[in-house]
Amino acid sequence: MNILLLARKFRALNKPLLIVMLGLCLFGVYAIYSATWMRDTPFWASQIKWMLICIPVFFLVAFNDYQWVRLGALPVYLLSVVLLILVFFIGVKVFGARSWLNLGFGNFQPSQLAIFGGVMLFALFLSDSEAMNPALRILICLGITAVPCVLILIQPYLGGTLVWLPVLFAMFFVAGIKKRYLLVLVLMALIALPLMFFFGMKQYQKDRLTVFLDPSLDPQGAGWTINQSLNAIGSAGFWGKGFKAPNTLNELGYLPSTIVHTDFVYAVFGEQHGFLGAMILIPTLAILLLTGLYIASRAQDQLGRLLGVGIVMLLFTHIFMNVGMTVAITPITGLPLPLVSYGGSFLLITMACLGLLQSIWIHRKLVY
Repeated sequence: MNILLLARKFRALNKPLLIVMLGLCLFGVYAIYSATWMRDTPFWASQIKWMLICIPVFFLVAFNDYQWVRLGALPVYLLSVVLLILVFFIGVKVFGARSWLNLGFGNFQPSQLAIFGGVMLFALFLSDSEAMNPALRILICLGITAVPCVLILIQPYLGGTLVWLPVLFAMFFVAGIKKRYLLVLVLMALIALPLMFFFGMKQYQKDRLTVFLDPSLDPQGAGWTINQSLNAIGSAGFWGKGFKAPNTLNELGYLPSTIVHTDFVYAVFGEQHGFLGAMILIPTLAILLLTGLYIASRAQDQLGRLLGVGIVMLLFTHIFMNVGMTVAITPITGLPLPLVSYGGSFLLITMACLGLLQSIWIHRKLVY
């Protein structure tokens, strides 16, 4: 790629998406620091190191025509399946789940790569199979979903399996699958939920679901985290308690120190910055999603549209589930907040996804 073409592609970047992405990355470092400043481990510094790795990846993906997905989707998907299998042999166990691989400089979560590969493979298959029987298209996509989801569920990482169906459902809709087939898919999911509850969940996962339905059932046990999250956000008022304010629930240890910078970073932010902070962060995340949808709508082909919608739904599901579990409107699932929560592998995959969105935008009309 010559310098002149590279410069043209840089000028063609979708500036709102770029600005919001970089702004949320920097805000994430601030949020992680504000959640963990009283601790010895500098998680914020580690997040900066991951950013320095992820930003070049973002530009690499953005400046290459997304048509590479036609060759790369299946290898990425298969690589993720291999890594998910390796987790059972050489994986690192964190908080009861063997979901990570130690890369030496940090841990990597293969389930994040799996959903990225899944989105690409769904988009490729659905864009090239429009003449196929709709029921067969659905069954093949469910087969693609089943292999990594079973491996992720065994780890066990329930949250890593929950993101697949919303993404797939949205992509089916864009692919033109008729509503009656989508309705059957929804009914199948509703039937599968109780089966998963009784036969596919560990006891602590069942406890999370029951206390979500009624947080008062076990306030000193399974319901502790969600109740303290509600107390932290609810006590903040309009302005919040302020950055490094003394005697916050986070500082006093009522919010578990192991997850305040990952799963519950929004609870800490809500306690510090109140309703006003939420009214800044939530619309910013909404701008990210709406810009992604706009890019998908302007794609030059069905592959681009499906990729764009799949990525946006992936990000939306993480945002909705993460913020929702801090305010008790969704169960605790362990899904991080995109670009904000601590975590290198999820930041890497998120930046690669946003790079694909930028590639769809850049190459929609670019003349070589």
